[in-house]
Amino acid sequence: MKLIKPRFVSDELKLLRCLHSRMGFPVDDLRRYENLEKGFKGEQLFDKWSEDILIDGLILNDLLFEVNNTVFQIDSTLISQETLFQFEVKNFEGDYCLDGDKWLTQSGSTIRNPLHQLERSEILLKQLLQNNGYNMHIESYLIFINPNFHLYQAPINQSIIFPTQLSRFLDKLNRTPSKLNGKHSKLAETLVSKQTYQSPYKRLPNYDYDQLEKGICCPHCRAFLDETLKCKCGFEEAPSTAILRSIEEFRWLFPDEKLTTNGIYEWCKGKVSRKTIRRMLSTNYNLVGRAKTSHYIVKS
Repeated sequence: MKLIKPRFVSDELKLLRCLHSRMGFPVDDLRRYENLEKGFKGEQLFDKWSEDILIDGLILNDLLFEVNNTVFQIDSTLISQETLFQFEVKNFEGDYCLDGDKWLTQSGSTIRNPLHQLERSEILLKQLLQNNGYNMHIESYLIFINPNFHLYQAPINQSIIFPTQLSRFLDKLNRTPSKLNGKHSKLAETLVSKQTYQSPYKRLPNYDYDQLEKGICCPHCRAFLDETLKCKCGFEEAPSTAILRSIEEFRWLFPDEKLTTNGIYEWCKGKVSRKTIRRMLSTNYNLVGRAKTSHYIVKS
């Protein structure tokens, strides 16, 4: 198995992490942030599990497409000789139950039926393939990766893979006959090239510079580092690394603002000297303008 497109933290989650460290979230935004974090952890568990797929295959993660003005995402795709496997990964935890076609949490709240999402993605993926000259068989699976998940009144549905079935499902995948050629590599290239992009800024809570708490955040627990650049979780960091990380956070959150020594000094709440900040900016960015209008831009 060869990994063609690795998984990264999405731009939206990256931005929400930066904001959550520095401001309070409204209830709906907090719920979305927590769901994204939990979903990403589930996808990481799936990635670890998928390392044991041994067949001649190509894996692509986090594909985002638009077909007929409809945007859809595929968590993971495995290209084998005859079949394209589509995986929708869910990190649900706790007890859920089915009432007809409704999926309910233990508290009785209704959630979106993930099987409908899977079916919709398969239809759109099939159309995308046909539009690009491919007529490959697709198998779609809903993967429940969390061992602490249970679905009461679960249907007998071969598209659903529960935590207790993951080992057997892996054995099934590894028994799939597969020998790839250039046609399969071309398909992978096509899928990567046909991705669309959605700006993450449209889905963020409202924020402005003045309302955000200033300082240097720990990359692990997101608490603020003290004057020695040590965190209560035990993490400590070199000034150069801390500054570069803080500059990147500032650029993500305020892409239209100019990068200046004084601006980053204030953003870091004076935890590192202006001299050190100026040196890091000069080394890693290009200085443009003169005197009061001078600022730094990304190196081309």
